[in-house]
Amino acid sequence: MADLTVVIPTLGRPAKLSRVLDRLDHQDAGAGVFEVTVVADAKEQETEALDAILAGRAYRARRLSARRPGASAARNVGWRHADSRLILFLDDDVLPERALVAEHLAWHRRHPDAEVGVLGHVRWADELRVTPFMRWLERGIQFDYPGITGIEAGWGRFFTANVSVKRSLVERVGGFEEEALPFGYEDLDLALRMHEHGFRLLYNRAAVAEHLHPMDLELWKRRVARIAVSERQFVRIHPEIPPYFFERFTEAAGRASARGRGRFLAPWVAPWFPWLGARVWWSVDTYYWQALAPHFLAAWESIAPQIAQPEAAGPSTGRRASGSPPGGPK
Repeated sequence: MADLTVVIPTLGRPAKLSRVLDRLDHQDAGAGVFEVTVVADAKEQETEALDAILAGRAYRARRLSARRPGASAARNVGWRHADSRLILFLDDDVLPERALVAEHLAWHRRHPDAEVGVLGHVRWADELRVTPFMRWLERGIQFDYPGITGIEAGWGRFFTANVSVKRSLVERVGGFEEEALPFGYEDLDLALRMHEHGFRLLYNRAAVAEHLHPMDLELWKRRVARIAVSERQFVRIHPEIPPYFFERFTEAAGRASARGRGRFLAPWVAPWFPWLGARVWWSVDTYYWQALAPHFLAAWESIAPQIAQPEAAGPSTGRRASGSPPGGPK
């Protein structure tokens, strides 16, 4: 039995996945202490390519397939077939550094309670040119690592790009919600339900991985429309949780239009730079929120009649949580 199972859902990215698996071949923890389960999305067409890149690995590796589309269904297949008590969720475009598995294992040995999970750090891949827009995404939009003080991440930062958890706790709450939240907010929904059982998420800054996925404004105009669908469903399931993105985009849309001149200085001026940094990044922040707001808000309104009420299509656990996320939105 392995000490830890790495679960990677995948769809349409065998080349990037191959690089993730290559990194796992050279982990400091040693190949004998972990196994890897790649779960193909129900829509995946390149299963033979997946099998080829999984062959001959230093660790035990297998490919499974989900019957239902979406990351939730794929991750559920992965953890349910795991032969270990620890599950490490990675994305198929997140390249683990050599110490990643060892760091997750070490922190779980230090914190053996079933209710403790470990969040690793994700940064942009070294080979990417990091734009001001990509830096902006780090400020509570895609991830929210700068908002973490100390080691308590808070359940609202359960980022499944690089996070580990005891299998027993995931099993206790029924896993990811596949029907209502197939992709988007599924990680926050799971974390919220685990939070009801005493879940603590600790942030290990040494468990580092690189995100090999360049982002730009045009891509995010499409992405926020999908986020709107997920967030609207999430807040119907959990009405006590404020709709973070809806509130932020609504507020941004109500401001005077920003020209975003700070974007041109942002590559050279850090947010913490005295006086100028705050002004530059206020400009950047306002410009990007306003640029994305129409796309999010239009999708929010258009999908309203199409989303079933939680009583009809809510999560199989049927649970509700109290309180609100302590950290950034996901």
